Amino acid sequence: MAPQVFVTGATGYIGGDGLYAVANAHPDWEFAALIRNKEKAAVVSSKYPKIRVVHGDLDSADIIEEEVKKADIVFHFADCDHVASAEAIAKGAKHHTSERPLWIIHTSGTGILTVEDQRANSYGINRPKEYNDWEGVNELVNLPADALHRNVDEIIINAGKSNPTGVRTAIVCPPTIYGPGRGPGNTKSVQAYLLSSAVIKRGKGFLVGPGENVWHQVHVQDLSNVYLALGDAAGEGGGKATWNDEGYYFAENGSFVWGDVQRAVAKAAFDQKYIESPEVESLDDKGTTEILSVGLYAWGSNSRGHAIRARKLFGWEPKQPKLLDLIPYIVALEAKGLGL
Repeated sequence: MAPQVFVTGATGYIGGDGLYAVANAHPDWEFAALIRNKEKAAVVSSKYPKIRVVHGDLDSADIIEEEVKKADIVFHFADCDHVASAEAIAKGAKHHTSERPLWIIHTSGTGILTVEDQRANSYGINRPKEYNDWEGVNELVNLPADALHRNVDEIIINAGKSNPTGVRTAIVCPPTIYGPGRGPGNTKSVQAYLLSSAVIKRGKGFLVGPGENVWHQVHVQDLSNVYLALGDAAGEGGGKATWNDEGYYFAENGSFVWGDVQRAVAKAAFDQKYIESPEVESLDDKGTTEILSVGLYAWGSNSRGHAIRARKLFGWEPKQPKLLDLIPYIVALEAKGLGL
């Protein structure tokens, strides 16, 4: 019998591309997607006519609970900081038993690793602390309560702990994402895109502090292959994947220094004749925050998490270009969006 699959975030950037990968690999699976308005539902239905549209949003707790109750697999692609939807998923999960278990594949983000910068209000500096999802997985499922996204991670983790025979959880934790999405809604990411737009609008490139902070990166289409591998494993009753206490998956294709990206954006904007110089200036916290309220976090923090688990268990290997390779494309895309 085909698995019943419930999806949130189908018109979002991560969810749209993740759904593309999973639905195309499994045309026999029965999908239901939570969609918040008729316009978005029409777009999804035109691309995926077999998908059952569930009308509601992330605050539609009763609807989400009921869909989770009916599902075999849940892909929670939507807002990783939305408490009510995670609680509704956990509530629906309570209806599952060892005879009919539920597989929850939840999206978090490596903003959870920025806790040192968050506490110190530091920006643009290099922090040496690195994490990994293999021998370091215990640290990840027990990160401090004040880490970003941690409160929602805990709701999902506890859904598995409270019903260990009926619920299996996996948390996918992407870093800086980039590249064109293949979904029916939003097809572009945030961090490097907002940076590019900001440089074009202000007419000059910038660094956040000294620009020495490090993040990891993943192309959205490589990220979707991690979701697909976990979906495949869930469809097989667990497969090669590890779940619950060992169900935490980074997805990354190496690290980068934000200052290198900030310089590359300025150069690309100059080369494309949107700004008058490729030079960058160093901004303090006030100057950065004036450009973007979360700019210190988005462009000035450190988030260093190595994806070992997906490589070891699934043979996952990212194949798409790196972020720096796509900066000229991102700058051109943002310029077009600004009407230039």
